[in-house]
This record gives sequence, C-alpha cells and structure tokens, in this order.
Amino acid sequence: MNQQKSEKEQLTYDAIVIGSGISGGWAAKELCEKGLKTLVLERGNPIRHVEDYKSALKDPWEMPHRGQLTVDLKEKFPIQTKEGNYPISEYNQDFWLPETESPYIQKSPFDWFRGGGTGGKSLTWGRQVYRWSDTSFEANAKEGIAIDWPIRYKDIAPWYSYVERFVGVSGEKLNLPHLPDSEFQPPMQFNCVEEAAKSKIKSKYGDSRLMTIGRVAHITKPTAEQLALGRASCQYRNKCSNGCPYGAYFSSQAATLPAAEHTGNLTLRTNAVVSRIIYDEQTKKASGVEIIDTETMEAIQFSAKIIFVNASTIATAQILLNSTSDRFPNGLGNNSNQLGRNLMDHHSRVGASGQIEGFEDKTYYGQRANGIFIPRYQNIGSDKRSYLRGFDYQGGAGRSRGSDSDESFGAEFKKSQTEFGSWGFGLSSFGETLPYEDNRITLHQSQKDRYGIPLAVIDAKFRENEYKMRVDMEQDATEFLEVMGAKNIQSYRLENPPLGLSKHEMGTARMGRDPKTSVLNGNNQLWDCKNVFVTDGACMTSSNCVNPSLTYMALTARAVDFAVNELKRMNL
Repeated sequence: MNQQKSEKEQLTYDAIVIGSGISGGWAAKELCEKGLKTLVLERGNPIRHVEDYKSALKDPWEMPHRGQLTVDLKEKFPIQTKEGNYPISEYNQDFWLPETESPYIQKSPFDWFRGGGTGGKSLTWGRQVYRWSDTSFEANAKEGIAIDWPIRYKDIAPWYSYVERFVGVSGEKLNLPHLPDSEFQPPMQFNCVEEAAKSKIKSKYGDSRLMTIGRVAHITKPTAEQLALGRASCQYRNKCSNGCPYGAYFSSQAATLPAAEHTGNLTLRTNAVVSRIIYDEQTKKASGVEIIDTETMEAIQFSAKIIFVNASTIATAQILLNSTSDRFPNGLGNNSNQLGRNLMDHHSRVGASGQIEGFEDKTYYGQRANGIFIPRYQNIGSDKRSYLRGFDYQGGAGRSRGSDSDESFGAEFKKSQTEFGSWGFGLSSFGETLPYEDNRITLHQSQKDRYGIPLAVIDAKFRENEYKMRVDMEQDATEFLEVMGAKNIQSYRLENPPLGLSKHEMGTARMGRDPKTSVLNGNNQLWDCKNVFVTDGACMTSSNCVNPSLTYMALTARAVDFAVNELKRMNL
C-alpha cells in the first residue's frame, strides 16, 4: 500500500475517500470490494503495518529516554502533552500529527489530538466498542433536544453485526435493552479482585447496575477471514498504542486497508492534504478533490463519481467549510447553516480509586489490554437524576510492585520490585454531552496554515447539564468503591475541563430528517450534493456516553452500500 505516483499520474477514480482512519479504512474496504477503483487520501506520512511499528517490541530500557516524554516532545506536542494528557510518548510519537503541521485557534479551550499518518487514530484508539440502542437514537426527539436522528436501531443493527464479525469484538452478553449485545468472540477474563467486586455490586444493586468486562476490538478467537489477513489473538502485552504487529487489535493497517488492497482496486496516496472538494455548478455534484502535496507543495486535483469524507470530525468540517462555490458560499452542502455546529466530545477526567485489602496470595499473568465496564444506569427505569442522559465507567483492578511506602533505593529497591504490593481499584467515567448549536467550528478569515488553508477556529464549552452530571460521576464512583470494600478512597473531578480530552469529537455535519436543520440525510449523504457522503464523527446527531467508533464503522458500511446501489441506478 505504498503511495503511488508516476510522471503521468492517474487523476480519475470511481471513488475518493478522504482519510485512512477507522471510518476511512472501512469506506476504502467496502468501495474496493464492490468493484470501485478507489483513491484514499491521507495527509500524514506512510505508516506500514508491522514494519513501521518501530517500538512495538521494545522494552523501556531499549528506548533512549525509557519511553518518557522529553523536552523536545513537549515542544513538538504542546497541547497533547499537557499534564494529565495521554497517550503520546517516545514509543508512538510518529503516529501523531505535530501541532505545527495542523495549527488551529482555540476561541475556547479545546485539546485536539490528530493521527499523524496512515491509519490515523486507529493505531492509538482505546478500542472500546459498544452498540447504540433506541434509548440514544430517540432521546433527542423525546426530550426536545436539537433534532431527531433520521435512523433507529433496526436500521443499523445488521451493519453492527457485519462490521463486528470482521473487526473481532470480545465481550460478554448482558441482554440489556439500552446496550445491545454484539457479535462476540470470547470475553477477556476478570482478575480475582474484579470477580469479587462484580459479585458485591450484583449483591447490592441486583440487575439495576452491572459490571462486565469491556467490549473491545481485540481478537480472542480468530476467524478464518481474520487469519487470512495475518491477524492473530491478543498477546496480552498492553502495548497497543505502539502498534500491534500481531494485528490482534483492529486498525486500518491490520484489517480494512489490506482487505481493500487485496481487490486490486486501492490506491493510497499519503502526504496529501485535502484543501477542498470541487463542486460542479452544471451537474450539481462534486466533481473531485483538490490536495496539496506536502512534499512538493503542488496543488493537484483528482476526479471521482463518489466522495467519502472521513478526515475526522473537525478536519471534515474544515474541508467542507472551505469548499465554497457560487452555489455554496458558506461551505459545501451548508444550506441549513448547521455545518460546523453542534460539536460534541464526551466529558471525562472524573472518577475515584482505592485500595483493596486481602487477595495477597493471588495475582495475574500478562497485561490485559482491556478493563471493566459499568454501563449507564442513570435516567433508565426508576433511577431518575436532575439532568438529561447519563454516564458509564471504565477501569479495573491491579496490583502494585513493592511496598506502598517504599523509600528504598539501589539493590534494595530492585529487590522490592520483584515483590507484589497491595491491590487497587480505579474507576473513570465518560459522560454524554448534549448537542449545542453554538458549540462550533468556523474558519478564520485571514490566518492560514502552510498549505494556504484557513485555520479552524474552535469555540465550544460544556454546559450546566454536563456539570450537574459530573458531580454524580464522582460521587457514584466513590459509592461503587465503598460497595467493593475499598479503603483510602480518593475521588477526583477536573474542574472546567476543555473539550477534546476524551478524543471522541462528534457533530459538525449532523444527520437529520429535514435539510433545513441538518447537513446529511439518513444515508449520510449531503442533502444538496448527492455524491458526497460523511461517515466519521462529524455525522453524529447526539453523542451517547459510550465510545463511538463502532457506530462510525457501521454507518460507513451502510452508507457505502447505499451509495454504490445509487451509482448502479445512475442516481449519482
């Protein structure tokens, strides 16, 4: 999948996909497998599977700075390496886009993390995958918030199954109406402390609050299709963000792009910054895409019948807003004036931790690349709160090394690190953020990046509903730990958090039922430019509280199926 160039470069394709991350990789796979010659445009550097995971198999002592952040790295990533931010490190710095390569303006605080090459953040994502239900798809309409989703669970359920079987999702069936089960491979196992905690929670709350193992995009029992792509079971190393040479966790490199390449229909062009989508006033369709080659600074235009925009929420809004024409002076497909609006990100950095006594005769083997999950229970059934929607918890139990108050050094310290200390349990929460029309992305009128593209201006804040919820997120975490029998419980709640910390950006080109109030229809298609589709986080109409990537993947596969059928009917 090396970048393809020639003196007489091919400029026309059946389809163009902007972005090679989680949703872009899926668009590429589906379009190529349906027979379309497809160009994937990636602004970052080429990152090859296995070969470019340079630190994946290295131990800390093999790294120049033991894997820690250096002064140079902090200068290179000033926002992403602020105190408490993660997961940029010496191991995976090549997988992230430096801020000098992608400057933006914070009208209000926003921490933007961008993938730096092929695969985007599919190389570094948290890999938690959960289905939505009609509890979330119907919430806006029932509560009079923003606009209604144009789809319901029945519309996307078969596509969830389709992508899950390919991805490989391990997890436990719960039969919860508001958290539908996936097509599961065997779940990863609790350790002894987590098993005990699960039992105590069940005893205290019954079925109203449950603890399960995280539903995670890690193979635990590979299928024939996954083995054919060179993917294997998770090795329990928990070094996922350094790149997985085993292909155990789902990424574009390990799964969708190889599948697309196998068809012979894929062209991947890296170092290609998309500046705009070109609109043809006569055909009333998009005719192609203009890029800036980051190595030559040359502007090049590519043509296609179908365009999928999967650059990630903010970048997608930036591209569409910059795609102006006589027909669309305020951005491609922006008749509703909703393009760039309704930006969402889960609010997080709330939780608690404590020590668990006992279990000194037990430990665990390996480093499980997963944790526990407590699904949302607020504002469901009889559990009513003073705010709308709700939150969930992720976390788990682990055992420290050495004494908890170890002050030794030298040989004594080394010896202590061969011994086990006490058990601890931590919980961190993700809460749903409501869609607010004035949480938005705009383009600066004069400031541009090195490629001549107007800088994105981000102006978004959490509001009263989120701050009310955060109080309960902290208090309930403490309550759970008390039920578990934890000691020395310490809770935390970051005050006035900036958006972006959860790296779950959503909104800016929402789906809807009416072109007057939305950017996309129920098939992720621009209302007023029928051959352009948006299936990354920008399309989301609300945010739920679960990790959103599985929904992006399912929506992408569904939209490609619709687009190709429309192309065959000559409607595009």
